[in-house]
Amino acid sequence: MEFEIWHIWLMVSITFFILEIFIPSFVVFNFGIGALVAALAAAIELNLQWQILFFSIATLASFFSIRPVLKKWAYKRSHAVRTNATALIGRIGKVIETIDTKQNTGLVKIDGDVWQAKTDEAEQIKIGQSVEVTAIDSIVLHVKSI
Repeated sequence: MEFEIWHIWLMVSITFFILEIFIPSFVVFNFGIGALVAALAAAIELNLQWQILFFSIATLASFFSIRPVLKKWAYKRSHAVRTNATALIGRIGKVIETIDTKQNTGLVKIDGDVWQAKTDEAEQIKIGQSVEVTAIDSIVLHVKSI
C-alpha cells in the first residue's frame, strides 16, 4: 500500500484528536483541525507550501474561534461547585465544646467531623447549640449562633 501525503496529514490529524483526550486543554485539538484542513489541501494536489499555509491558518483560526467556545461550554459549571473546606461555609453544626474566643476553646461537629471553632460574638456559645459557619481560617471555623 502506497501512502500519499494526504494520508499522512490525515493520520497526523487523528493522532492530534486522540492526544486531546489525554491532554484536556483544547490546544492539541486545534492542531488536529489544522492537519485535517492540510489533508484536504493535499487531496486537491496543492504543493507542500500551500498545505503548510492552510495548516497554519486553520490552526490559528480554530484556536481563536473554536477554543474559547469549547472552554466556555466545558467549564460552565466548574465555578458553581464549592469543594473541600470552602463547602463548609453556610453549613450548620452542633457545638460539642463551649466556644469562647477569649480562652481559645471551642469545638463544632459537622457531618461527623470535629472542627476547632471561634466566634466573633462577645459571649460564649454553649454546648448543644447550633451554629452556622461564616468563614474558614486554615483549620479553624468562624461561626455564629443561630
